[in-house]
Amino acid sequence: MELRHVKYFHAVAETLSFSRAAERLHIAQPPLSRQIRQLEEMLGVELIDRESRPIALTVAGKFFYEQTLQVMSRLREIEDGTRKRARDQRIWFGIGFVPSVMCGLLPELIRQFRLAEPQVETGFTELVTMEQAAALKLGRIDVGFGRLPIDDPDIACVTLLREPLLAALPAGHRLAGREVVDLHELAPAGLVVYPARPRPGYADQVLDLFARRGLRPASVHEANEMQTALGLVAAGIGCALVPASASQGSRAGIAFRRLAQDEATSPVIMNFRRGDAAPVLARFRAMAAELLPRVLDTLHTLQVCDLPPSVLDAQPDSSYDEPIDTRSP
Repeated sequence: MELRHVKYFHAVAETLSFSRAAERLHIAQPPLSRQIRQLEEMLGVELIDRESRPIALTVAGKFFYEQTLQVMSRLREIEDGTRKRARDQRIWFGIGFVPSVMCGLLPELIRQFRLAEPQVETGFTELVTMEQAAALKLGRIDVGFGRLPIDDPDIACVTLLREPLLAALPAGHRLAGREVVDLHELAPAGLVVYPARPRPGYADQVLDLFARRGLRPASVHEANEMQTALGLVAAGIGCALVPASASQGSRAGIAFRRLAQDEATSPVIMNFRRGDAAPVLARFRAMAAELLPRVLDTLHTLQVCDLPPSVLDAQPDSSYDEPIDTRSP
């Protein structure tokens, strides 16, 4: 399948007319019809009901159109972005992230970076950790932030800190009156994990904490995002384990409690292309190193419900995969 096949199909799908689609594409109708037939043969399905008047998309055709809309939209963004950068010659710096890191280090780092580098156009893309590896290799992003290590020789991973996990409990839960709860006590209550896909992911890190202790949660409910998981917790569906920074701000119906297991932590990992000597990346990494102590101070003084500040004893990682400095990686 080639890009032209998708482009031609979209023209037909949006006009529901081969003749009007041919006019839009500035080609003759016969070659357009042949291209659509080729696409259908490659997929092994019929995408267009030619007996209908006017023509209509089949069920498979509707699915194919909806799924490729994002692809075509992304390509248009790339085209527009390429032209824009050619016009103004601004440096572009792409940042990928998993949603949970937006509760801690990353927002302040982005704010400081944009103030210090006004000449740099910064782009943001929400990506799970495994998607970040592909995006880095393709140049869609220049740095990524996740909670899982990437096992790829072309990607450098720096563990910035190991953030304590907290138990998120329904406000009326029997354990909500305790300052510290044990994983053994949480297992019978049922568990809400996220994200549901892709796997392996953060959900598997959480499940592994129980499995290593021979524990099996009474039930496991999957959610796509952390905020959805917390909503299910508030509804009494189960409990969840979340990074400590996720407790910032009030959340009705949820009590965050410290875990008895000090080793229950989640890393915040910065990923970038190994050997990338771009000066803007070096400056970004140096800024992350400079900002990290202040972020840790914030975590140390953050109050989680009625718990003492010591509940959030986040620590910088003492065994970086690579040092954070201003030199080329």
